[in-house]
This record gives sequence, structure tokens and C-alpha cells, in this order.
Amino acid sequence: RLEQILLLNNDTEVISPDWIQEMLRYAQRSDVGAVGAKLYYPDGTIQHAGIGIGIEIAAGHYFRGFPGDSEGYAGRLKYAQNVSAVTAACMMIPRHVYEKMNGLDESYSMVFNDIDLCLRIREAGYLIVWTPWAELTHYESKSRGPEEETEEKKRFFVRETNRFLRKW
Repeated sequence: RLEQILLLNNDTEVISPDWIQEMLRYAQRSDVGAVGAKLYYPDGTIQHAGIGIGIEIAAGHYFRGFPGDSEGYAGRLKYAQNVSAVTAACMMIPRHVYEKMNGLDESYSMVFNDIDLCLRIREAGYLIVWTPWAELTHYESKSRGPEEETEEKKRFFVRETNRFLRKW
């Protein structure tokens, strides 16, 4: 029996009652290094259905803003699949994988630490699985407060993006 670590933001709310079992279904496989959930915005549209590299300059969420009941391109919102990365807003990782990767790179203060972790997990030969059967609402950035687009925040994001791009 494998121990699991669950990274879960405090601004999430569970929708599907068996969400942990759905994530465990994949996290207990020996070839899987991380599992992510389907996250919705409070208005019911999709916030997260896996992350792709090269979307939105560096990395972005698949199907962001799609209606919650959408099947997505080729039905992709209706089946579990291997993706490039998943968000740490709700991510399950086998403890031995997390420890082998030395956890999150805390030098990424706000963005890219979860994507960096997933890419390191993939580089080590594991799959990153996203499942549509673990569903939560994510009140994105609610705990941090409203995101104002200040010049300082824009410069910070550009620096973090450039750092991520140089590494990967």
C-alpha cells in the first residue's frame, strides 16, 4: 500500500463525493507520478483539465472557460488521460515520488512550481494523469485576494515565465 500526498488549496470545494478514490485509482499505479482533478470556476465553467506546455507562452490549462458539461475536443473532457502537468490546487502524488523529486521548488514563489514538479516527474519516467471523475470548484486566488494587474506583478510574472522557459 502506497502512501500518498495530497496538495489541495484552501479555496476549493468538493463536488464529486468519491473524488479521492478516483484520484487514488491512478496514483496507486507504479507508472503514475501525479494525478490532477477537474476543477471548475464558481460559474461552472472549466478552470483546469490538465496543463499543456506551450499554451499561453509557457504553459496553460486545457479547455479553460469551456462549459462544465462540454465533452471537449474528441471527447477529451470525459476520460482520464496522460497530460504534461496538473495544477497543485488539487494534486495527488505518491509519497516516494514526491520525496524523490525533493518536492516543490519553493524558489518559484507563486507560479510554475507545480508545473516544474510535474515536468521533473515526467523526466523521471512517470505519467501525469488528469481525471474528470474527481471534480472540485476552485475559487481561484480567493485566499490571496483580488489580483490587480500592477506593473510590479506583470514584471514578476515575466521574470518567472522567462526563468521557467530557460529551464524547460
